[in-house]
Amino acid sequence: MYKITGFADEIDSDFEKQIKVLHECNISFMELRSAYGKNISEYTLEEARQLKKILDRESIRVSAIGSPIGKIGITEDFEAHFQLFCHVVALAKLFQTKYIRLFSFYIPKGEKAENYKEMVFDRMNRMISYARKENVVLLHENEKGIYGDIADRCRELMERFYGDHFKQIFDFANFVQCGQEVFVAFEILKPYIAYIHIKDASMDTHQVVPAGMGDGHLAEILGQLKAENYDGFYSMEPHLAEFAGLRSLEREGEKSILGDKLTDGELGFVTAYQAFLKIIER
Repeated sequence: MYKITGFADEIDSDFEKQIKVLHECNISFMELRSAYGKNISEYTLEEARQLKKILDRESIRVSAIGSPIGKIGITEDFEAHFQLFCHVVALAKLFQTKYIRLFSFYIPKGEKAENYKEMVFDRMNRMISYARKENVVLLHENEKGIYGDIADRCRELMERFYGDHFKQIFDFANFVQCGQEVFVAFEILKPYIAYIHIKDASMDTHQVVPAGMGDGHLAEILGQLKAENYDGFYSMEPHLAEFAGLRSLEREGEKSILGDKLTDGELGFVTAYQAFLKIIER
């Protein structure tokens, strides 16, 4: 049995359409990142309650908050960002999910990540301590350009902080786009993985492609996960089409490299989902 979820905001900015397509795909969870073109972290608790009413009515549950926490420069001020993090924790509780996706801070371009290790660890420690107090689980995503973008530095974070309130997301395409051999990364991080992002990419072009069509070794790794009774979520994150809010997810001055460069978010999401189904059917 596969627990499937996804970033439904890639379907459309309209929250009702996101839910409609999830129903058509027989998916009953979403990884909540944005609704009506606004990032979930920007919602007040009262506004978020209105989204929760819609989700309850439609029998859609939230698998995780796809937050932007940690997706700022390590040299940027942290206090305001920490307050935003606290707000995201409150949102997670409102949406009745224990999981919050986060990142380990962008490193200044051209500089060594190792030079910022202590700053990164201090910030992560503070957030994890708060997560422990509030009984939520922080899921670290490997993202290009942040401290934990390659497997060795993800492992450093896990060896220091892994536990009931800090675990690893495994994103295939992000490793490919960092030039990281994905199967090696999986072997290194396997003990810490609690959540999977389904996204593939080409090592040559760094373009995002449907699952199984790139260099992410999705079929082999998903097969191992099944054999080892992985029971976490598989989250569709297509990145095959332009969608509202995409630019806000990228580092300033960088641009997503989308595989098919579709303009139809629904088609991109369904294409990604069907590619995933083909793999698991095999």
